[in-house]
Amino acid sequence: MSTDNLIKMANQIAQYFASQPDQEQAVLSVRNHLQMFWAPSMRKELLAWQTEHQGADLHPLVQAAVQGAGWEA
Repeated sequence: MSTDNLIKMANQIAQYFASQPDQEQAVLSVRNHLQMFWAPSMRKELLAWQTEHQGADLHPLVQAAVQGAGWEA
């Protein structure tokens, strides 16, 4: 899958959870969704891209979710 598609999908997930009043819970919700429904290769690709580009183009909830996830690039 292309990185552009991963970014688009991750941002859509974050937009869905952004309406939660507790931002910490929103970050956890994004992280849990990525953990449960994305293949490890997709998560690793997203993490590698975020590391290389300092999260440019990623919703802040995605950035926070990926940073604290403990996934290996």
